[in-house]
Amino acid sequence: MRIVVLTGAGISAESGIRTFRAADGLWEDHRIEDVATPEGFAADPALVHAFYDERRRVARAAEPNAAHLALAALEARHPGGVVVVTQNIDALHERAGSSRVVHIHGELDLARCEVCDERTRWAGDLAGEPSCPACGARALRPDVVWFGEPVYRLDEIVDAVSRCEEFCVVGTSGAVTPAASLVTLAAEAGARTTLLNLDAHEDTSSFDEVVLGRATETVPAWAARF
Repeated sequence: MRIVVLTGAGISAESGIRTFRAADGLWEDHRIEDVATPEGFAADPALVHAFYDERRRVARAAEPNAAHLALAALEARHPGGVVVVTQNIDALHERAGSSRVVHIHGELDLARCEVCDERTRWAGDLAGEPSCPACGARALRPDVVWFGEPVYRLDEIVDAVSRCEEFCVVGTSGAVTPAASLVTLAAEAGARTTLLNLDAHEDTSSFDEVVLGRATETVPAWAARF
């Protein structure tokens, strides 16, 4: 059994991590242009570092929920057969026990040097512009994908989706790029496609099955089938 699960902000929201797009989302406190673009970082790195340092603290204080745990248990039942592609930048999937996790938008727990491009596991804050452990430059940034930047590991994701038998989208509409193209790719490859989301805001006709509800309820029930 080859299964690919694409997860979005909705799965982490139930662990207390605020979402980008919800009515109470963190974008209300900051303009997207100020904290999630290369231009914003160039204009005010201190603001951007403070923003992501706080996101990092919140993410580390959160705990994996029943949905994260159900996906980890699914992988344990199908060793080598489950890939989790996540739009989230927290580490809740890994902390739940999933080992094959692809972060399409990067990770809060990584810092990337803009001089040497080295990525480093980062436990503390980036405020104060600490030096890169590899080259010494004071040019570290959060290793997250900002608006206008290409997503990570897309070729690897496309390969996994094109060969899967089950494709499930959790906690996101699946209607925006690149998620929408992945649903289409999975369907064209003959996979069964499922959407597990709190609401159905957009056209869901590309999915074979749509189940609305909290991820902590819908994901364990879906995963238990396999």
